[in-house]
Amino acid sequence: MKSLSLYLRHHTHSIAGIALLILAGCDTPHYEYLHLPGTEPAAGANMPFTSAIKVNSGSILFLSGTSGAPVPHSHPHNPAEFDDLDFSAEAQAIRVMERIKITVEAAGGDLSDVIQVTRFVVDIGENQDAINAVMNHYWGDDHRPASTSVEIIRLASDPRFILEVEAVAVID
Repeated sequence: MKSLSLYLRHHTHSIAGIALLILAGCDTPHYEYLHLPGTEPAAGANMPFTSAIKVNSGSILFLSGTSGAPVPHSHPHNPAEFDDLDFSAEAQAIRVMERIKITVEAAGGDLSDVIQVTRFVVDIGENQDAINAVMNHYWGDDHRPASTSVEIIRLASDPRFILEVEAVAVID
């Protein structure tokens, strides 16, 4: 018992320091937005993405590409399984965002934990505005993940699909 008392007396500052570091880490956001000059929301930038996001802590969740196709569906793909779907850009974006939301929630997070998305879009000029409106609605006013959009000729599942999104989330 005497040796424990001596140990604690000599190591109290170290133990207190470690406790403070642990407690301080609990208040640290698990990621932070990095805005390039002129892209800050306060500067009036109306961008559907953030320039970069720095991860400070948490578990990283990688989401496979998600399209508006129902899950599950046949492989190889059977186009008849998709015949009763709404193929508008808005409807597809809603199905994609709902699937991303459900997946992130299954891992214990929410949509604000998504830090990066890659969007594969058929005919960006025709479809981007509707997709942006839906995605911005789901992200909310205070969150924009880092984002890349790539125009493609078609998706592998069915030529009627125009959007696939893969994502990365950091869950605290």
